[in-house]
Amino acid sequence: MNNSSKQPAAADIERVLRANCLEIFQAGVEAADPGRAVNRCLSYSGGQLNIAQEPLAPRSGSWSAIHVIAFGKAACAMAEAARKIIPEALLSNNGVIVTNAENAVSVPGIKVLTASHPLPDAAGFSAARQIADIARQARADELLLVLVSGGGSALIPFPVEGVSLEQKIKTTDLLLASGATINEINCVRKHLSQLKGGGLARFAAPADLHALILSDVLGDDLSVIASGPTVPDPSTYQDALAILENRGIRHNLPLAVIAHLQAGAQGHTTETPKPGDPIFLNSGHTLIGSNAISVNAIHLKAQNLGYDSRQYSTHLCGEARSVAEDLVAYAKQLQSTKLTQPIAVLAGGETTVTVTGKGKGGRNQEMALAFACAAEQQHLGGHWTFLSGGTDGRDGPTDAAGGMVNPDSLGRMRKSGIDPYALLHDNNAYNALIASNDLLITGATGTNVADLQILLIQPETNTPI
Repeated sequence: MNNSSKQPAAADIERVLRANCLEIFQAGVEAADPGRAVNRCLSYSGGQLNIAQEPLAPRSGSWSAIHVIAFGKAACAMAEAARKIIPEALLSNNGVIVTNAENAVSVPGIKVLTASHPLPDAAGFSAARQIADIARQARADELLLVLVSGGGSALIPFPVEGVSLEQKIKTTDLLLASGATINEINCVRKHLSQLKGGGLARFAAPADLHALILSDVLGDDLSVIASGPTVPDPSTYQDALAILENRGIRHNLPLAVIAHLQAGAQGHTTETPKPGDPIFLNSGHTLIGSNAISVNAIHLKAQNLGYDSRQYSTHLCGEARSVAEDLVAYAKQLQSTKLTQPIAVLAGGETTVTVTGKGKGGRNQEMALAFACAAEQQHLGGHWTFLSGGTDGRDGPTDAAGGMVNPDSLGRMRKSGIDPYALLHDNNAYNALIASNDLLITGATGTNVADLQILLIQPETNTPI
């Protein structure tokens, strides 16, 4: 038998699958490029700034001054794009950008501040007060251009009177550890904040306000993205209390937090502004990027690489471990059909992790490790590679975007003296994946549209793509 008739080595197939996973993931990140997104909807001509707001007609105006406020992981890139479009003479000298340290870059003419994520800190509190001051001082003939991206909720904490920053941090920490969804976390945050849940719009009225929003939330609910500082909030104090009760953390929260929420539920504290509130008469918004757009991009990239692309979910949610087990079962079902073409199973969303251990990791790392474990337990055969990664390049409090595993991952862990199941039980996916060289390290990407999942399956009879 000559070399040309030999089947490709397993290592060669896994190497190609790994490279293709990375290439597909990068296509999803690039589709959420914040600068390009701003350029698509903002223009200046004839003495007017024009803002696309589909399906409505573009919003145009000859404002006497434009105040740029940007917060979130994509804040610098969004502000830089806006700065290049808006004439320098119109830009006020009090613009401010708030982002995390990894994504901070200098933007001429606009102050750049850094704060902590996912837990808020004193630097974010100071930045939030500066944003509130800018909004309060804006005049009726001026525009507050607000650039919103993922992570904005934690970056600009502005607790209500009677609740300290430390008490709000503890509340956020307990919510994160309880497995609460982003919608649930933000509902509570909005009712403990002066900026969130329409609070920024309240400060800005009667000045004009328009928000360009890069969504990191499934379904693109504008009241949830960065806790909806510029849009009406349909949730209530009673909703916030119910979430704390359902997640079993109400009795562990600071008394001042519970007292404030109870006062609100009883009508003793002003609710967040609701749909129809007149403070929103001069406010508008444009959704400029989302997870769905990135999922579409990875679908096209996988097809271009020669894969039969299957959309598993555009709303992937639930416990990361359970989602991984279901995905393995789906892969086994596909393999039972005697595949003749390489398959790409693609998803986007945001899972959760209920933390019971003391390990290190994030939801994407946990899903990758759980997938590898479930693949072994369910006897998923053949050649496959699975990637789960955050488009922001940061998964939980780690330097990794997520993880990428294959059939040999558990063997590499065990060879390093690691018990993968024990580490999964301890929520210690980071150390398991670092032992098998399966961490997905991208660095900060400057954007954030939730997570992407990519499963590539190569039929054993096929040569690698």
